Amino acid sequence: MCDIENISEELINIRREFHKDPELGGNEFKTMDRICSYLDSWGIEYKKGIAQTGVCAIVRGKNRSGEKNICVGVRADIDALPLKEEADVEFKSLNDGAMHACGHDAHTAIALGTAKVIKSMEDTLKGDVKFFFQPAEETTGGAERMISEGVLKNPDVDYVLGLHVDTGINTGTVKLKYGKMMASSDEITIRVSGKSTHGAHPDKGVDPLVIAANLIMSLQSLVSRNISPLNQAVFTLGTIHGGTKGNIIPDEVEMTGILRTLDPETRSFMKKRIGEMVENVPKAYGGEGKLFIRESYMALINSDEAVDSVRSVAEKILGENNIIISQEPDMGTEDFSYFAANVKSCFFNLGCRNEEIGAVYPIHSNRFKIDENCLATGVQIQVENVLKLLES
Repeated sequence: MCDIENISEELINIRREFHKDPELGGNEFKTMDRICSYLDSWGIEYKKGIAQTGVCAIVRGKNRSGEKNICVGVRADIDALPLKEEADVEFKSLNDGAMHACGHDAHTAIALGTAKVIKSMEDTLKGDVKFFFQPAEETTGGAERMISEGVLKNPDVDYVLGLHVDTGINTGTVKLKYGKMMASSDEITIRVSGKSTHGAHPDKGVDPLVIAANLIMSLQSLVSRNISPLNQAVFTLGTIHGGTKGNIIPDEVEMTGILRTLDPETRSFMKKRIGEMVENVPKAYGGEGKLFIRESYMALINSDEAVDSVRSVAEKILGENNIIISQEPDMGTEDFSYFAANVKSCFFNLGCRNEEIGAVYPIHSNRFKIDENCLATGVQIQVENVLKLLES
């Protein structure tokens, strides 16, 4: 077990430095330079400007043996959210309208701390360790772009580890999920066209509002009647817009929503069925339907092998009673999924809840804060995770 007590205070200071100066996705230029400054001070090799504001660092092990050189990746997201901070902390955000309300400042500090400790061990490392400081997790998704720019190559990465602080579980606990952990996301736009006419003469037109109402009811049957009760999917329409006046039947109605699924097969099936309904239900009423889909993050599916490895490490450090094995996936999204789709990966939750200091608010709340004792725990677990995987 690695001793990180001597950098615990440094971790807190690093995290607070990032917390005071949050930057939104795609604009993390100062964050990137600050990360590089720490890496420079510790003599860690890196390349910056990946996916515009990302950083890929590497510590090359000097105790390799055999033909196979294992490489382990550690990922941290670095962007903030567009919120005005209301948390009562002395290091509150100085950037009005931006806040680290999802804990990415903590993720960055943990990854930096892990890099520092791993660097101190390079003479005994049996492989290489890469660190991905990834931008834009909350917006356009930096993981896919970093991968497309080659961060998993030269040397090829065998495993990637990621974590997320979680105020739903106490500091000193870890939550793990085998297999399907988080959902894919698709943004749905549906346009229903009819024929405008006076509301007193509906027979002279085609009412897209009536069509939209029937289409909504039909679409609501997809999950309950097309998806197995043993599978999971969410289809939600959150907006509907159409018409300008109460006595006019409009030409068009537009609806928008989201589709969440947990595997590629269900995702493809649901999009196909939505398309069929959008095309055919309006036809029955004399109208026309068009479907527009903007694909977002894919489903996050953990590798059992990687989860087993993290579980054994966490149990050794925290004790079996402090390890939670989740039975249900989360229908939220996370672009770590792109790393998990390319190599064996484990994404897990790190407890940071502490009711005594008010660290109880959920992520994306403007009152979100963490128990900073989780930082040292996170570094200890990630260092040991890396060392164990390098032995595999």
